[in-house]
Amino acid sequence: MFGDFLDKQPSNELTEEQVFNDWSTTMQFHFDTYNFLRHGAGRIQGSWLDAATDLAGTSFSDGGVRTTFNIGNYYGNAGYSELVGTWEHYYRGIRKCNMLLTRIDSVPKASDLSDEKYATDKLNYKSEARFLRAFFYWELFLRYGPVPLVTEVLDPNGDLLSGYSTRPSIKEYVVDFVLKELEECEAGLMPYEDGVKAANAGRISQPMARALQSRITLYMASDRFRSESGISWVDAALSAKSFMDDYGADYGLFQDSNGKNAYRNAILRTTYEGQNNEVIFFRNDLKIGWGAIINDTPVGEGGRGGLSPSQNLVDMYDMADGSSPFAEYDETGAPVYAGSLSPAVNASSPYDDSKPWSNRDPRLSATVLYHGESWGDGVINVIKGQRDNPVGNTNASPTGYYVRKYIPENILAANKTGTSYRNWIFIRYAEILLNYAEAVNEANGPSVEVYDVLDALRHRAGISGNVGDRTDLTSSQENMRRFIRKERAVELAFEEHRFWDVRRWNVANEALSRPIYGVEVASDGSVSRKVAQERVFENRMYLYPIPEAEIWKTDIENNPGW
Repeated sequence: MFGDFLDKQPSNELTEEQVFNDWSTTMQFHFDTYNFLRHGAGRIQGSWLDAATDLAGTSFSDGGVRTTFNIGNYYGNAGYSELVGTWEHYYRGIRKCNMLLTRIDSVPKASDLSDEKYATDKLNYKSEARFLRAFFYWELFLRYGPVPLVTEVLDPNGDLLSGYSTRPSIKEYVVDFVLKELEECEAGLMPYEDGVKAANAGRISQPMARALQSRITLYMASDRFRSESGISWVDAALSAKSFMDDYGADYGLFQDSNGKNAYRNAILRTTYEGQNNEVIFFRNDLKIGWGAIINDTPVGEGGRGGLSPSQNLVDMYDMADGSSPFAEYDETGAPVYAGSLSPAVNASSPYDDSKPWSNRDPRLSATVLYHGESWGDGVINVIKGQRDNPVGNTNASPTGYYVRKYIPENILAANKTGTSYRNWIFIRYAEILLNYAEAVNEANGPSVEVYDVLDALRHRAGISGNVGDRTDLTSSQENMRRFIRKERAVELAFEEHRFWDVRRWNVANEALSRPIYGVEVASDGSVSRKVAQERVFENRMYLYPIPEAEIWKTDIENNPGW
């Protein structure tokens, strides 16, 4: 059935010669490389990368980002899997890709394969390996900057990077290698019609290469990289448009008559069982049960609290009529707090700070569990001493909110014995639209093209107003820029975008050093704001430090400030 290409005998039980002397074991070796695609839910010692941004925190004290990123401790053991383990993880994946590319041409054809099928599969596997290698290098770049580009198979018993101490430029690394690899491998990947077949669920196909090009081109046009990459906003707009033109008939926004359900199902419905045509590139996994969501389920439901959305995020959602609840937004896309717990309210908005969740963008209730929302067998209650804020429970949410997005509620059925798919999404069509809107606005300013793609996202969610009718946005490129940044934070919350977006915009200091706000609900139901956590961010934290072991072995240049 679908996805079984990941369920193979581990190739490390065979010698290299045994693997590449047989087509079947070569195929298994290649498919095993897909396991190096990481799932984002609770990846950092039970915590999420977005809990290291202004969108959220972690409730339990042993969450990986809580004692590392959030206090500026980039050498802390709790964050090892992200800060240090990432280096070895992706270089191991890269080594597998290099080995496949080096050896596959000499692997004999299986007796049951036609010459045509053998040639097609071989081209597909080589192209998939090039895509995966490019993606792994991109993930390394985000964290460490340009690192050594290795395309040969290194000796696993030696100091693998001892001969690679020179770091390439951004252009050499991203433009001349990563983007070139994606462009060249696309034709050899499976076409869309083969990639969407259930038996191939999760395998790399042609649209995925084009979608990843769109993301990377957008990043390279952004403030932090543009001068070194040589890529313009026009280039980024054309890249997103090429996906929309060539693959837009195959992909789109998941639709439902209920905007909240449409948005929620765009995340949880699969391509192969849920008819979800929004997801482009994802990690394919088996169904999960209660054990996979217990860390991020409200304490009143028997969970550990986990990912705790911030009031900062809640404040970014517009009203259901499309109006802005607050008067001013900053360059990070967040409302301006100006030393206060509450942003100044937009005088023409129906927003009421005493009822902060009323009449808001439906994506809010699809993403965040707040006081009074139905969940599982009950209703979220964060009044002190009540269901989701019991006295003495240190895992209760510090912000007064729990996460709903990416948590399949049907698992709670039948005394928590339900199961559900929860594939990790790397790219969905909503991102392509946001990429296009941002690039066009940066290249030409506000326009109908920008309004149309933003309206598509907002109307799908159930917002009634039109972006083009808001003169506060259409009159200024800067205001539209801040609005698009807000929309990215809202639409892509908890999908590992905010952490990188604020860095590429060169606004990480502003976004990640501000306090994390939360709410308290009194026994009479009144809501008040509070500071839930102070945060630390310094310029050197734009990049991770190169792992100390690699510095000792290779004398490679560390990142600035480390």
